[in-house]
Amino acid sequence: MSIGLAIDAYGPISDNAGGIAEMAGLGEDVRERTDALDSAGNTTAAIGKGFAIGSAALVSLALFGAYVTRAGIALEDASILDAHIFFGLLIGAMLPYWFSAMTMKSVGKAALAMVEEVRRQFATMPGLMDGSVRPDYKRCVEISTKASLSEMIPPGVLVMGTPVVVGVLFGVRCLAGVLAGALVSGVQMAVSMSNTGGAWDNAK
Repeated sequence: MSIGLAIDAYGPISDNAGGIAEMAGLGEDVRERTDALDSAGNTTAAIGKGFAIGSAALVSLALFGAYVTRAGIALEDASILDAHIFFGLLIGAMLPYWFSAMTMKSVGKAALAMVEEVRRQFATMPGLMDGSVRPDYKRCVEISTKASLSEMIPPGVLVMGTPVVVGVLFGVRCLAGVLAGALVSGVQMAVSMSNTGGAWDNAK
């Protein structure tokens, strides 16, 4: 666990070091070294995410087994030929993609708000280009903080509310299908996004 946490934290630290070196106006040789560290950090972060994904999958499987036992669902009642189970599988397999789409849309909205703020500062602060005026960093941090909190409310409601709604309206067997579909689809998507994200970052 300690090794997993260490290699997972290595990436952001290396990335922040590169940003600090660039903002401090250090030489190109320093930036080249931090870029190499950042690339290695992305790789180690992908490895750390693999540990996290594996542990999350095992915990989810254990919780699913506990739910099936507690709900009294027998093995013969859990066939995918059952209409309730199959419908739940379709809904559950869709949830990780829906959640990811909502979060990526939120990131895009926050980034657009940040771009608009930067444009506003360049338009209203004449000395910003030559470095005689200090930018308003506080406002940019405020935009990021506010977006990170407010934009996660709808995805959180989706994740927390779907099992309640499905269980109340369609029953425990349909909910078992939702949980199984979300588990299988979520693990596959997590592995894919973990590796492609690191590859895109290194390509950048």
